[in-house]
Amino acid sequence: MAKERVREVFESRYGKDYRMFAAPGRINLIGEHTDYNEGFVMPAAIDRRIYLAISAESGNRASIHSIDYNEDINFDIEGETQNLPQWALYPYGVVKELQKQGFMPGGFRAVFAGDIPGGAGLSSSAALECAFASALNAIFGFGADNFKLAITGQMAEHNYAGVKCGIMDQFASFFGNKDKVIKLDCRTLEYEYFPLELDGHQLLLADTRVKHSLASSAYNKRRRQCEEGAEIIGRDHPGVKSLRDVTPELLRSYRNKLKQEVYTRCEYVIEENSRVISTCEALASGSVDKTGELMYQSHKGLKEKYEVSCQELDLLVSIAAEAGLTGARMMGGGFGGCTINLLRSEEAESFREKASAEFSSVFGHPPIFYDVSTGDGAGEI
Repeated sequence: MAKERVREVFESRYGKDYRMFAAPGRINLIGEHTDYNEGFVMPAAIDRRIYLAISAESGNRASIHSIDYNEDINFDIEGETQNLPQWALYPYGVVKELQKQGFMPGGFRAVFAGDIPGGAGLSSSAALECAFASALNAIFGFGADNFKLAITGQMAEHNYAGVKCGIMDQFASFFGNKDKVIKLDCRTLEYEYFPLELDGHQLLLADTRVKHSLASSAYNKRRRQCEEGAEIIGRDHPGVKSLRDVTPELLRSYRNKLKQEVYTRCEYVIEENSRVISTCEALASGSVDKTGELMYQSHKGLKEKYEVSCQELDLLVSIAAEAGLTGARMMGGGFGGCTINLLRSEEAESFREKASAEFSSVFGHPPIFYDVSTGDGAGEI
């Protein structure tokens, strides 16, 4: 296991004086690309995590070893560096964002590894940020709360990894609660837990094995398009600060005033916000079928209006629908990664077989499946 491996490697390098932290990846039941539009999302932390062993060190040097990448990096806490591998930009960015808030980490040495599949839409990058934010806050006694630490992780991703992500991933990594999903208002950060009572159903992820880079221009372009739509509407309606404030009726009145592509992006986001609210109602009433129906609707919008799906994701959702699964959709930023499938537990094996055969016949390899369990948020272990 990753946790034991982290302990072994740290002890072999630096001895037994260290503390252990962990931060989970996340799934998102519904509410995709709504977070940076100040909308609603419904994530849950999972039982796959980044594990981090860390100890404070005299001086101003940070030494980090990634077991998964088999790579070491070092940097001056107080200096600026441009020569880091991509994975190292996340902990480096956390250090820099803490400094901007007036928290001054000292030197440290750290070893980490995880069991979150990279590139699968499970937010391994946010888990890495949150593990370091939690650890540095604890070992240097900053006293920052989890809200502030989640935002620290988000800003690290914005300013150092180049992805203008919303707050959902980092929030879920800190505030996850076993056996629950979180309805998160990404404007106010008000949140509510809903029991994930699936009545004989389970969640199963199917990984296309298509790796994506969320720093790609496509992700940031869509964010700009949403901002453009809100800005144009806001010129006539000062109360509109983001798409969160735009009703379907108001958007329709701007059909001829927005570029067609901008209009459809905005339309998807507004509809997806509504689907999150409907999913809350479905979960509260115990309607698993309604939850699944909303998941299918979400994928259709992501494919046709937001255009962030791909052939591999679409095929898996199509197979799920043909097999009669309760719900399925692409999950994450898009262009690859996983589908999240809601199905009866007794259907799991037959769906794996059907999806593996049909997907392999088209793309030459089967998807990878992950059973998903919810888990608790980041902290010391």
